Amino acid sequence: MTDVFVIRNQLGHYWGKGKAWVDGSEARAVMRARHRDEAVNTLFELSSRDVDLRGQVIAVELDARGEPIVEPSQVPLPIAPEAEPEDDAGQAARPDEGPAPTPAAAAR
Repeated sequence: MTDVFVIRNQLGHYWGKGKAWVDGSEARAVMRARHRDEAVNTLFELSSRDVDLRGQVIAVELDARGEPIVEPSQVPLPIAPEAEPEDDAGQAARPDEGPAPTPAAAAR
């Protein structure tokens, strides 16, 4: 089997193809690099944006389907903040501000 290189952080999450951390439960979503220096360069770029990142490049084997064999993380992924819901006019609704002013009221 061929070895590839993946990036794993201190929580056991893997850097994904979608440029976000994944837990490894879906191996096809994990970014893989054929060469170690490619993975090291990616890790360097990630750590320059996140100084708290403690990542490592690890060599893993591929399964019969060509997916990396990784151990899924036991730590859940952090929940990303949801986008604000939009009102009927396509503007972000803010519950603390009340309804958006009508064009006639805004002209006064």
